[in-house]
Amino acid sequence: MCAPLPFQIVELLPEQMAIAKLGDSVEKITVEEIDDPQVGDFVILHGKVALTKIDPDEALKLLAELGAQAPIAPRSAPTTP
Repeated sequence: MCAPLPFQIVELLPEQMAIAKLGDSVEKITVEEIDDPQVGDFVILHGKVALTKIDPDEALKLLAELGAQAPIAPRSAPTTP
């Protein structure tokens, strides 16, 4: 059984598609199964289908536990110039 890894949506595409990232891994996924997908959302994938959104704090905690690098800063994090 595989552990669910939270990918972060980094770009929305036409036809209910998106680009999602986890560390250096970039995937073209479908987001038709989730409500109101937005850039910055963390999602759990099965194959290349986003099945559900996951809370950003939970996603970052899970990534830290697994030793994975967060794809980009969460939406709520302040940006520095």
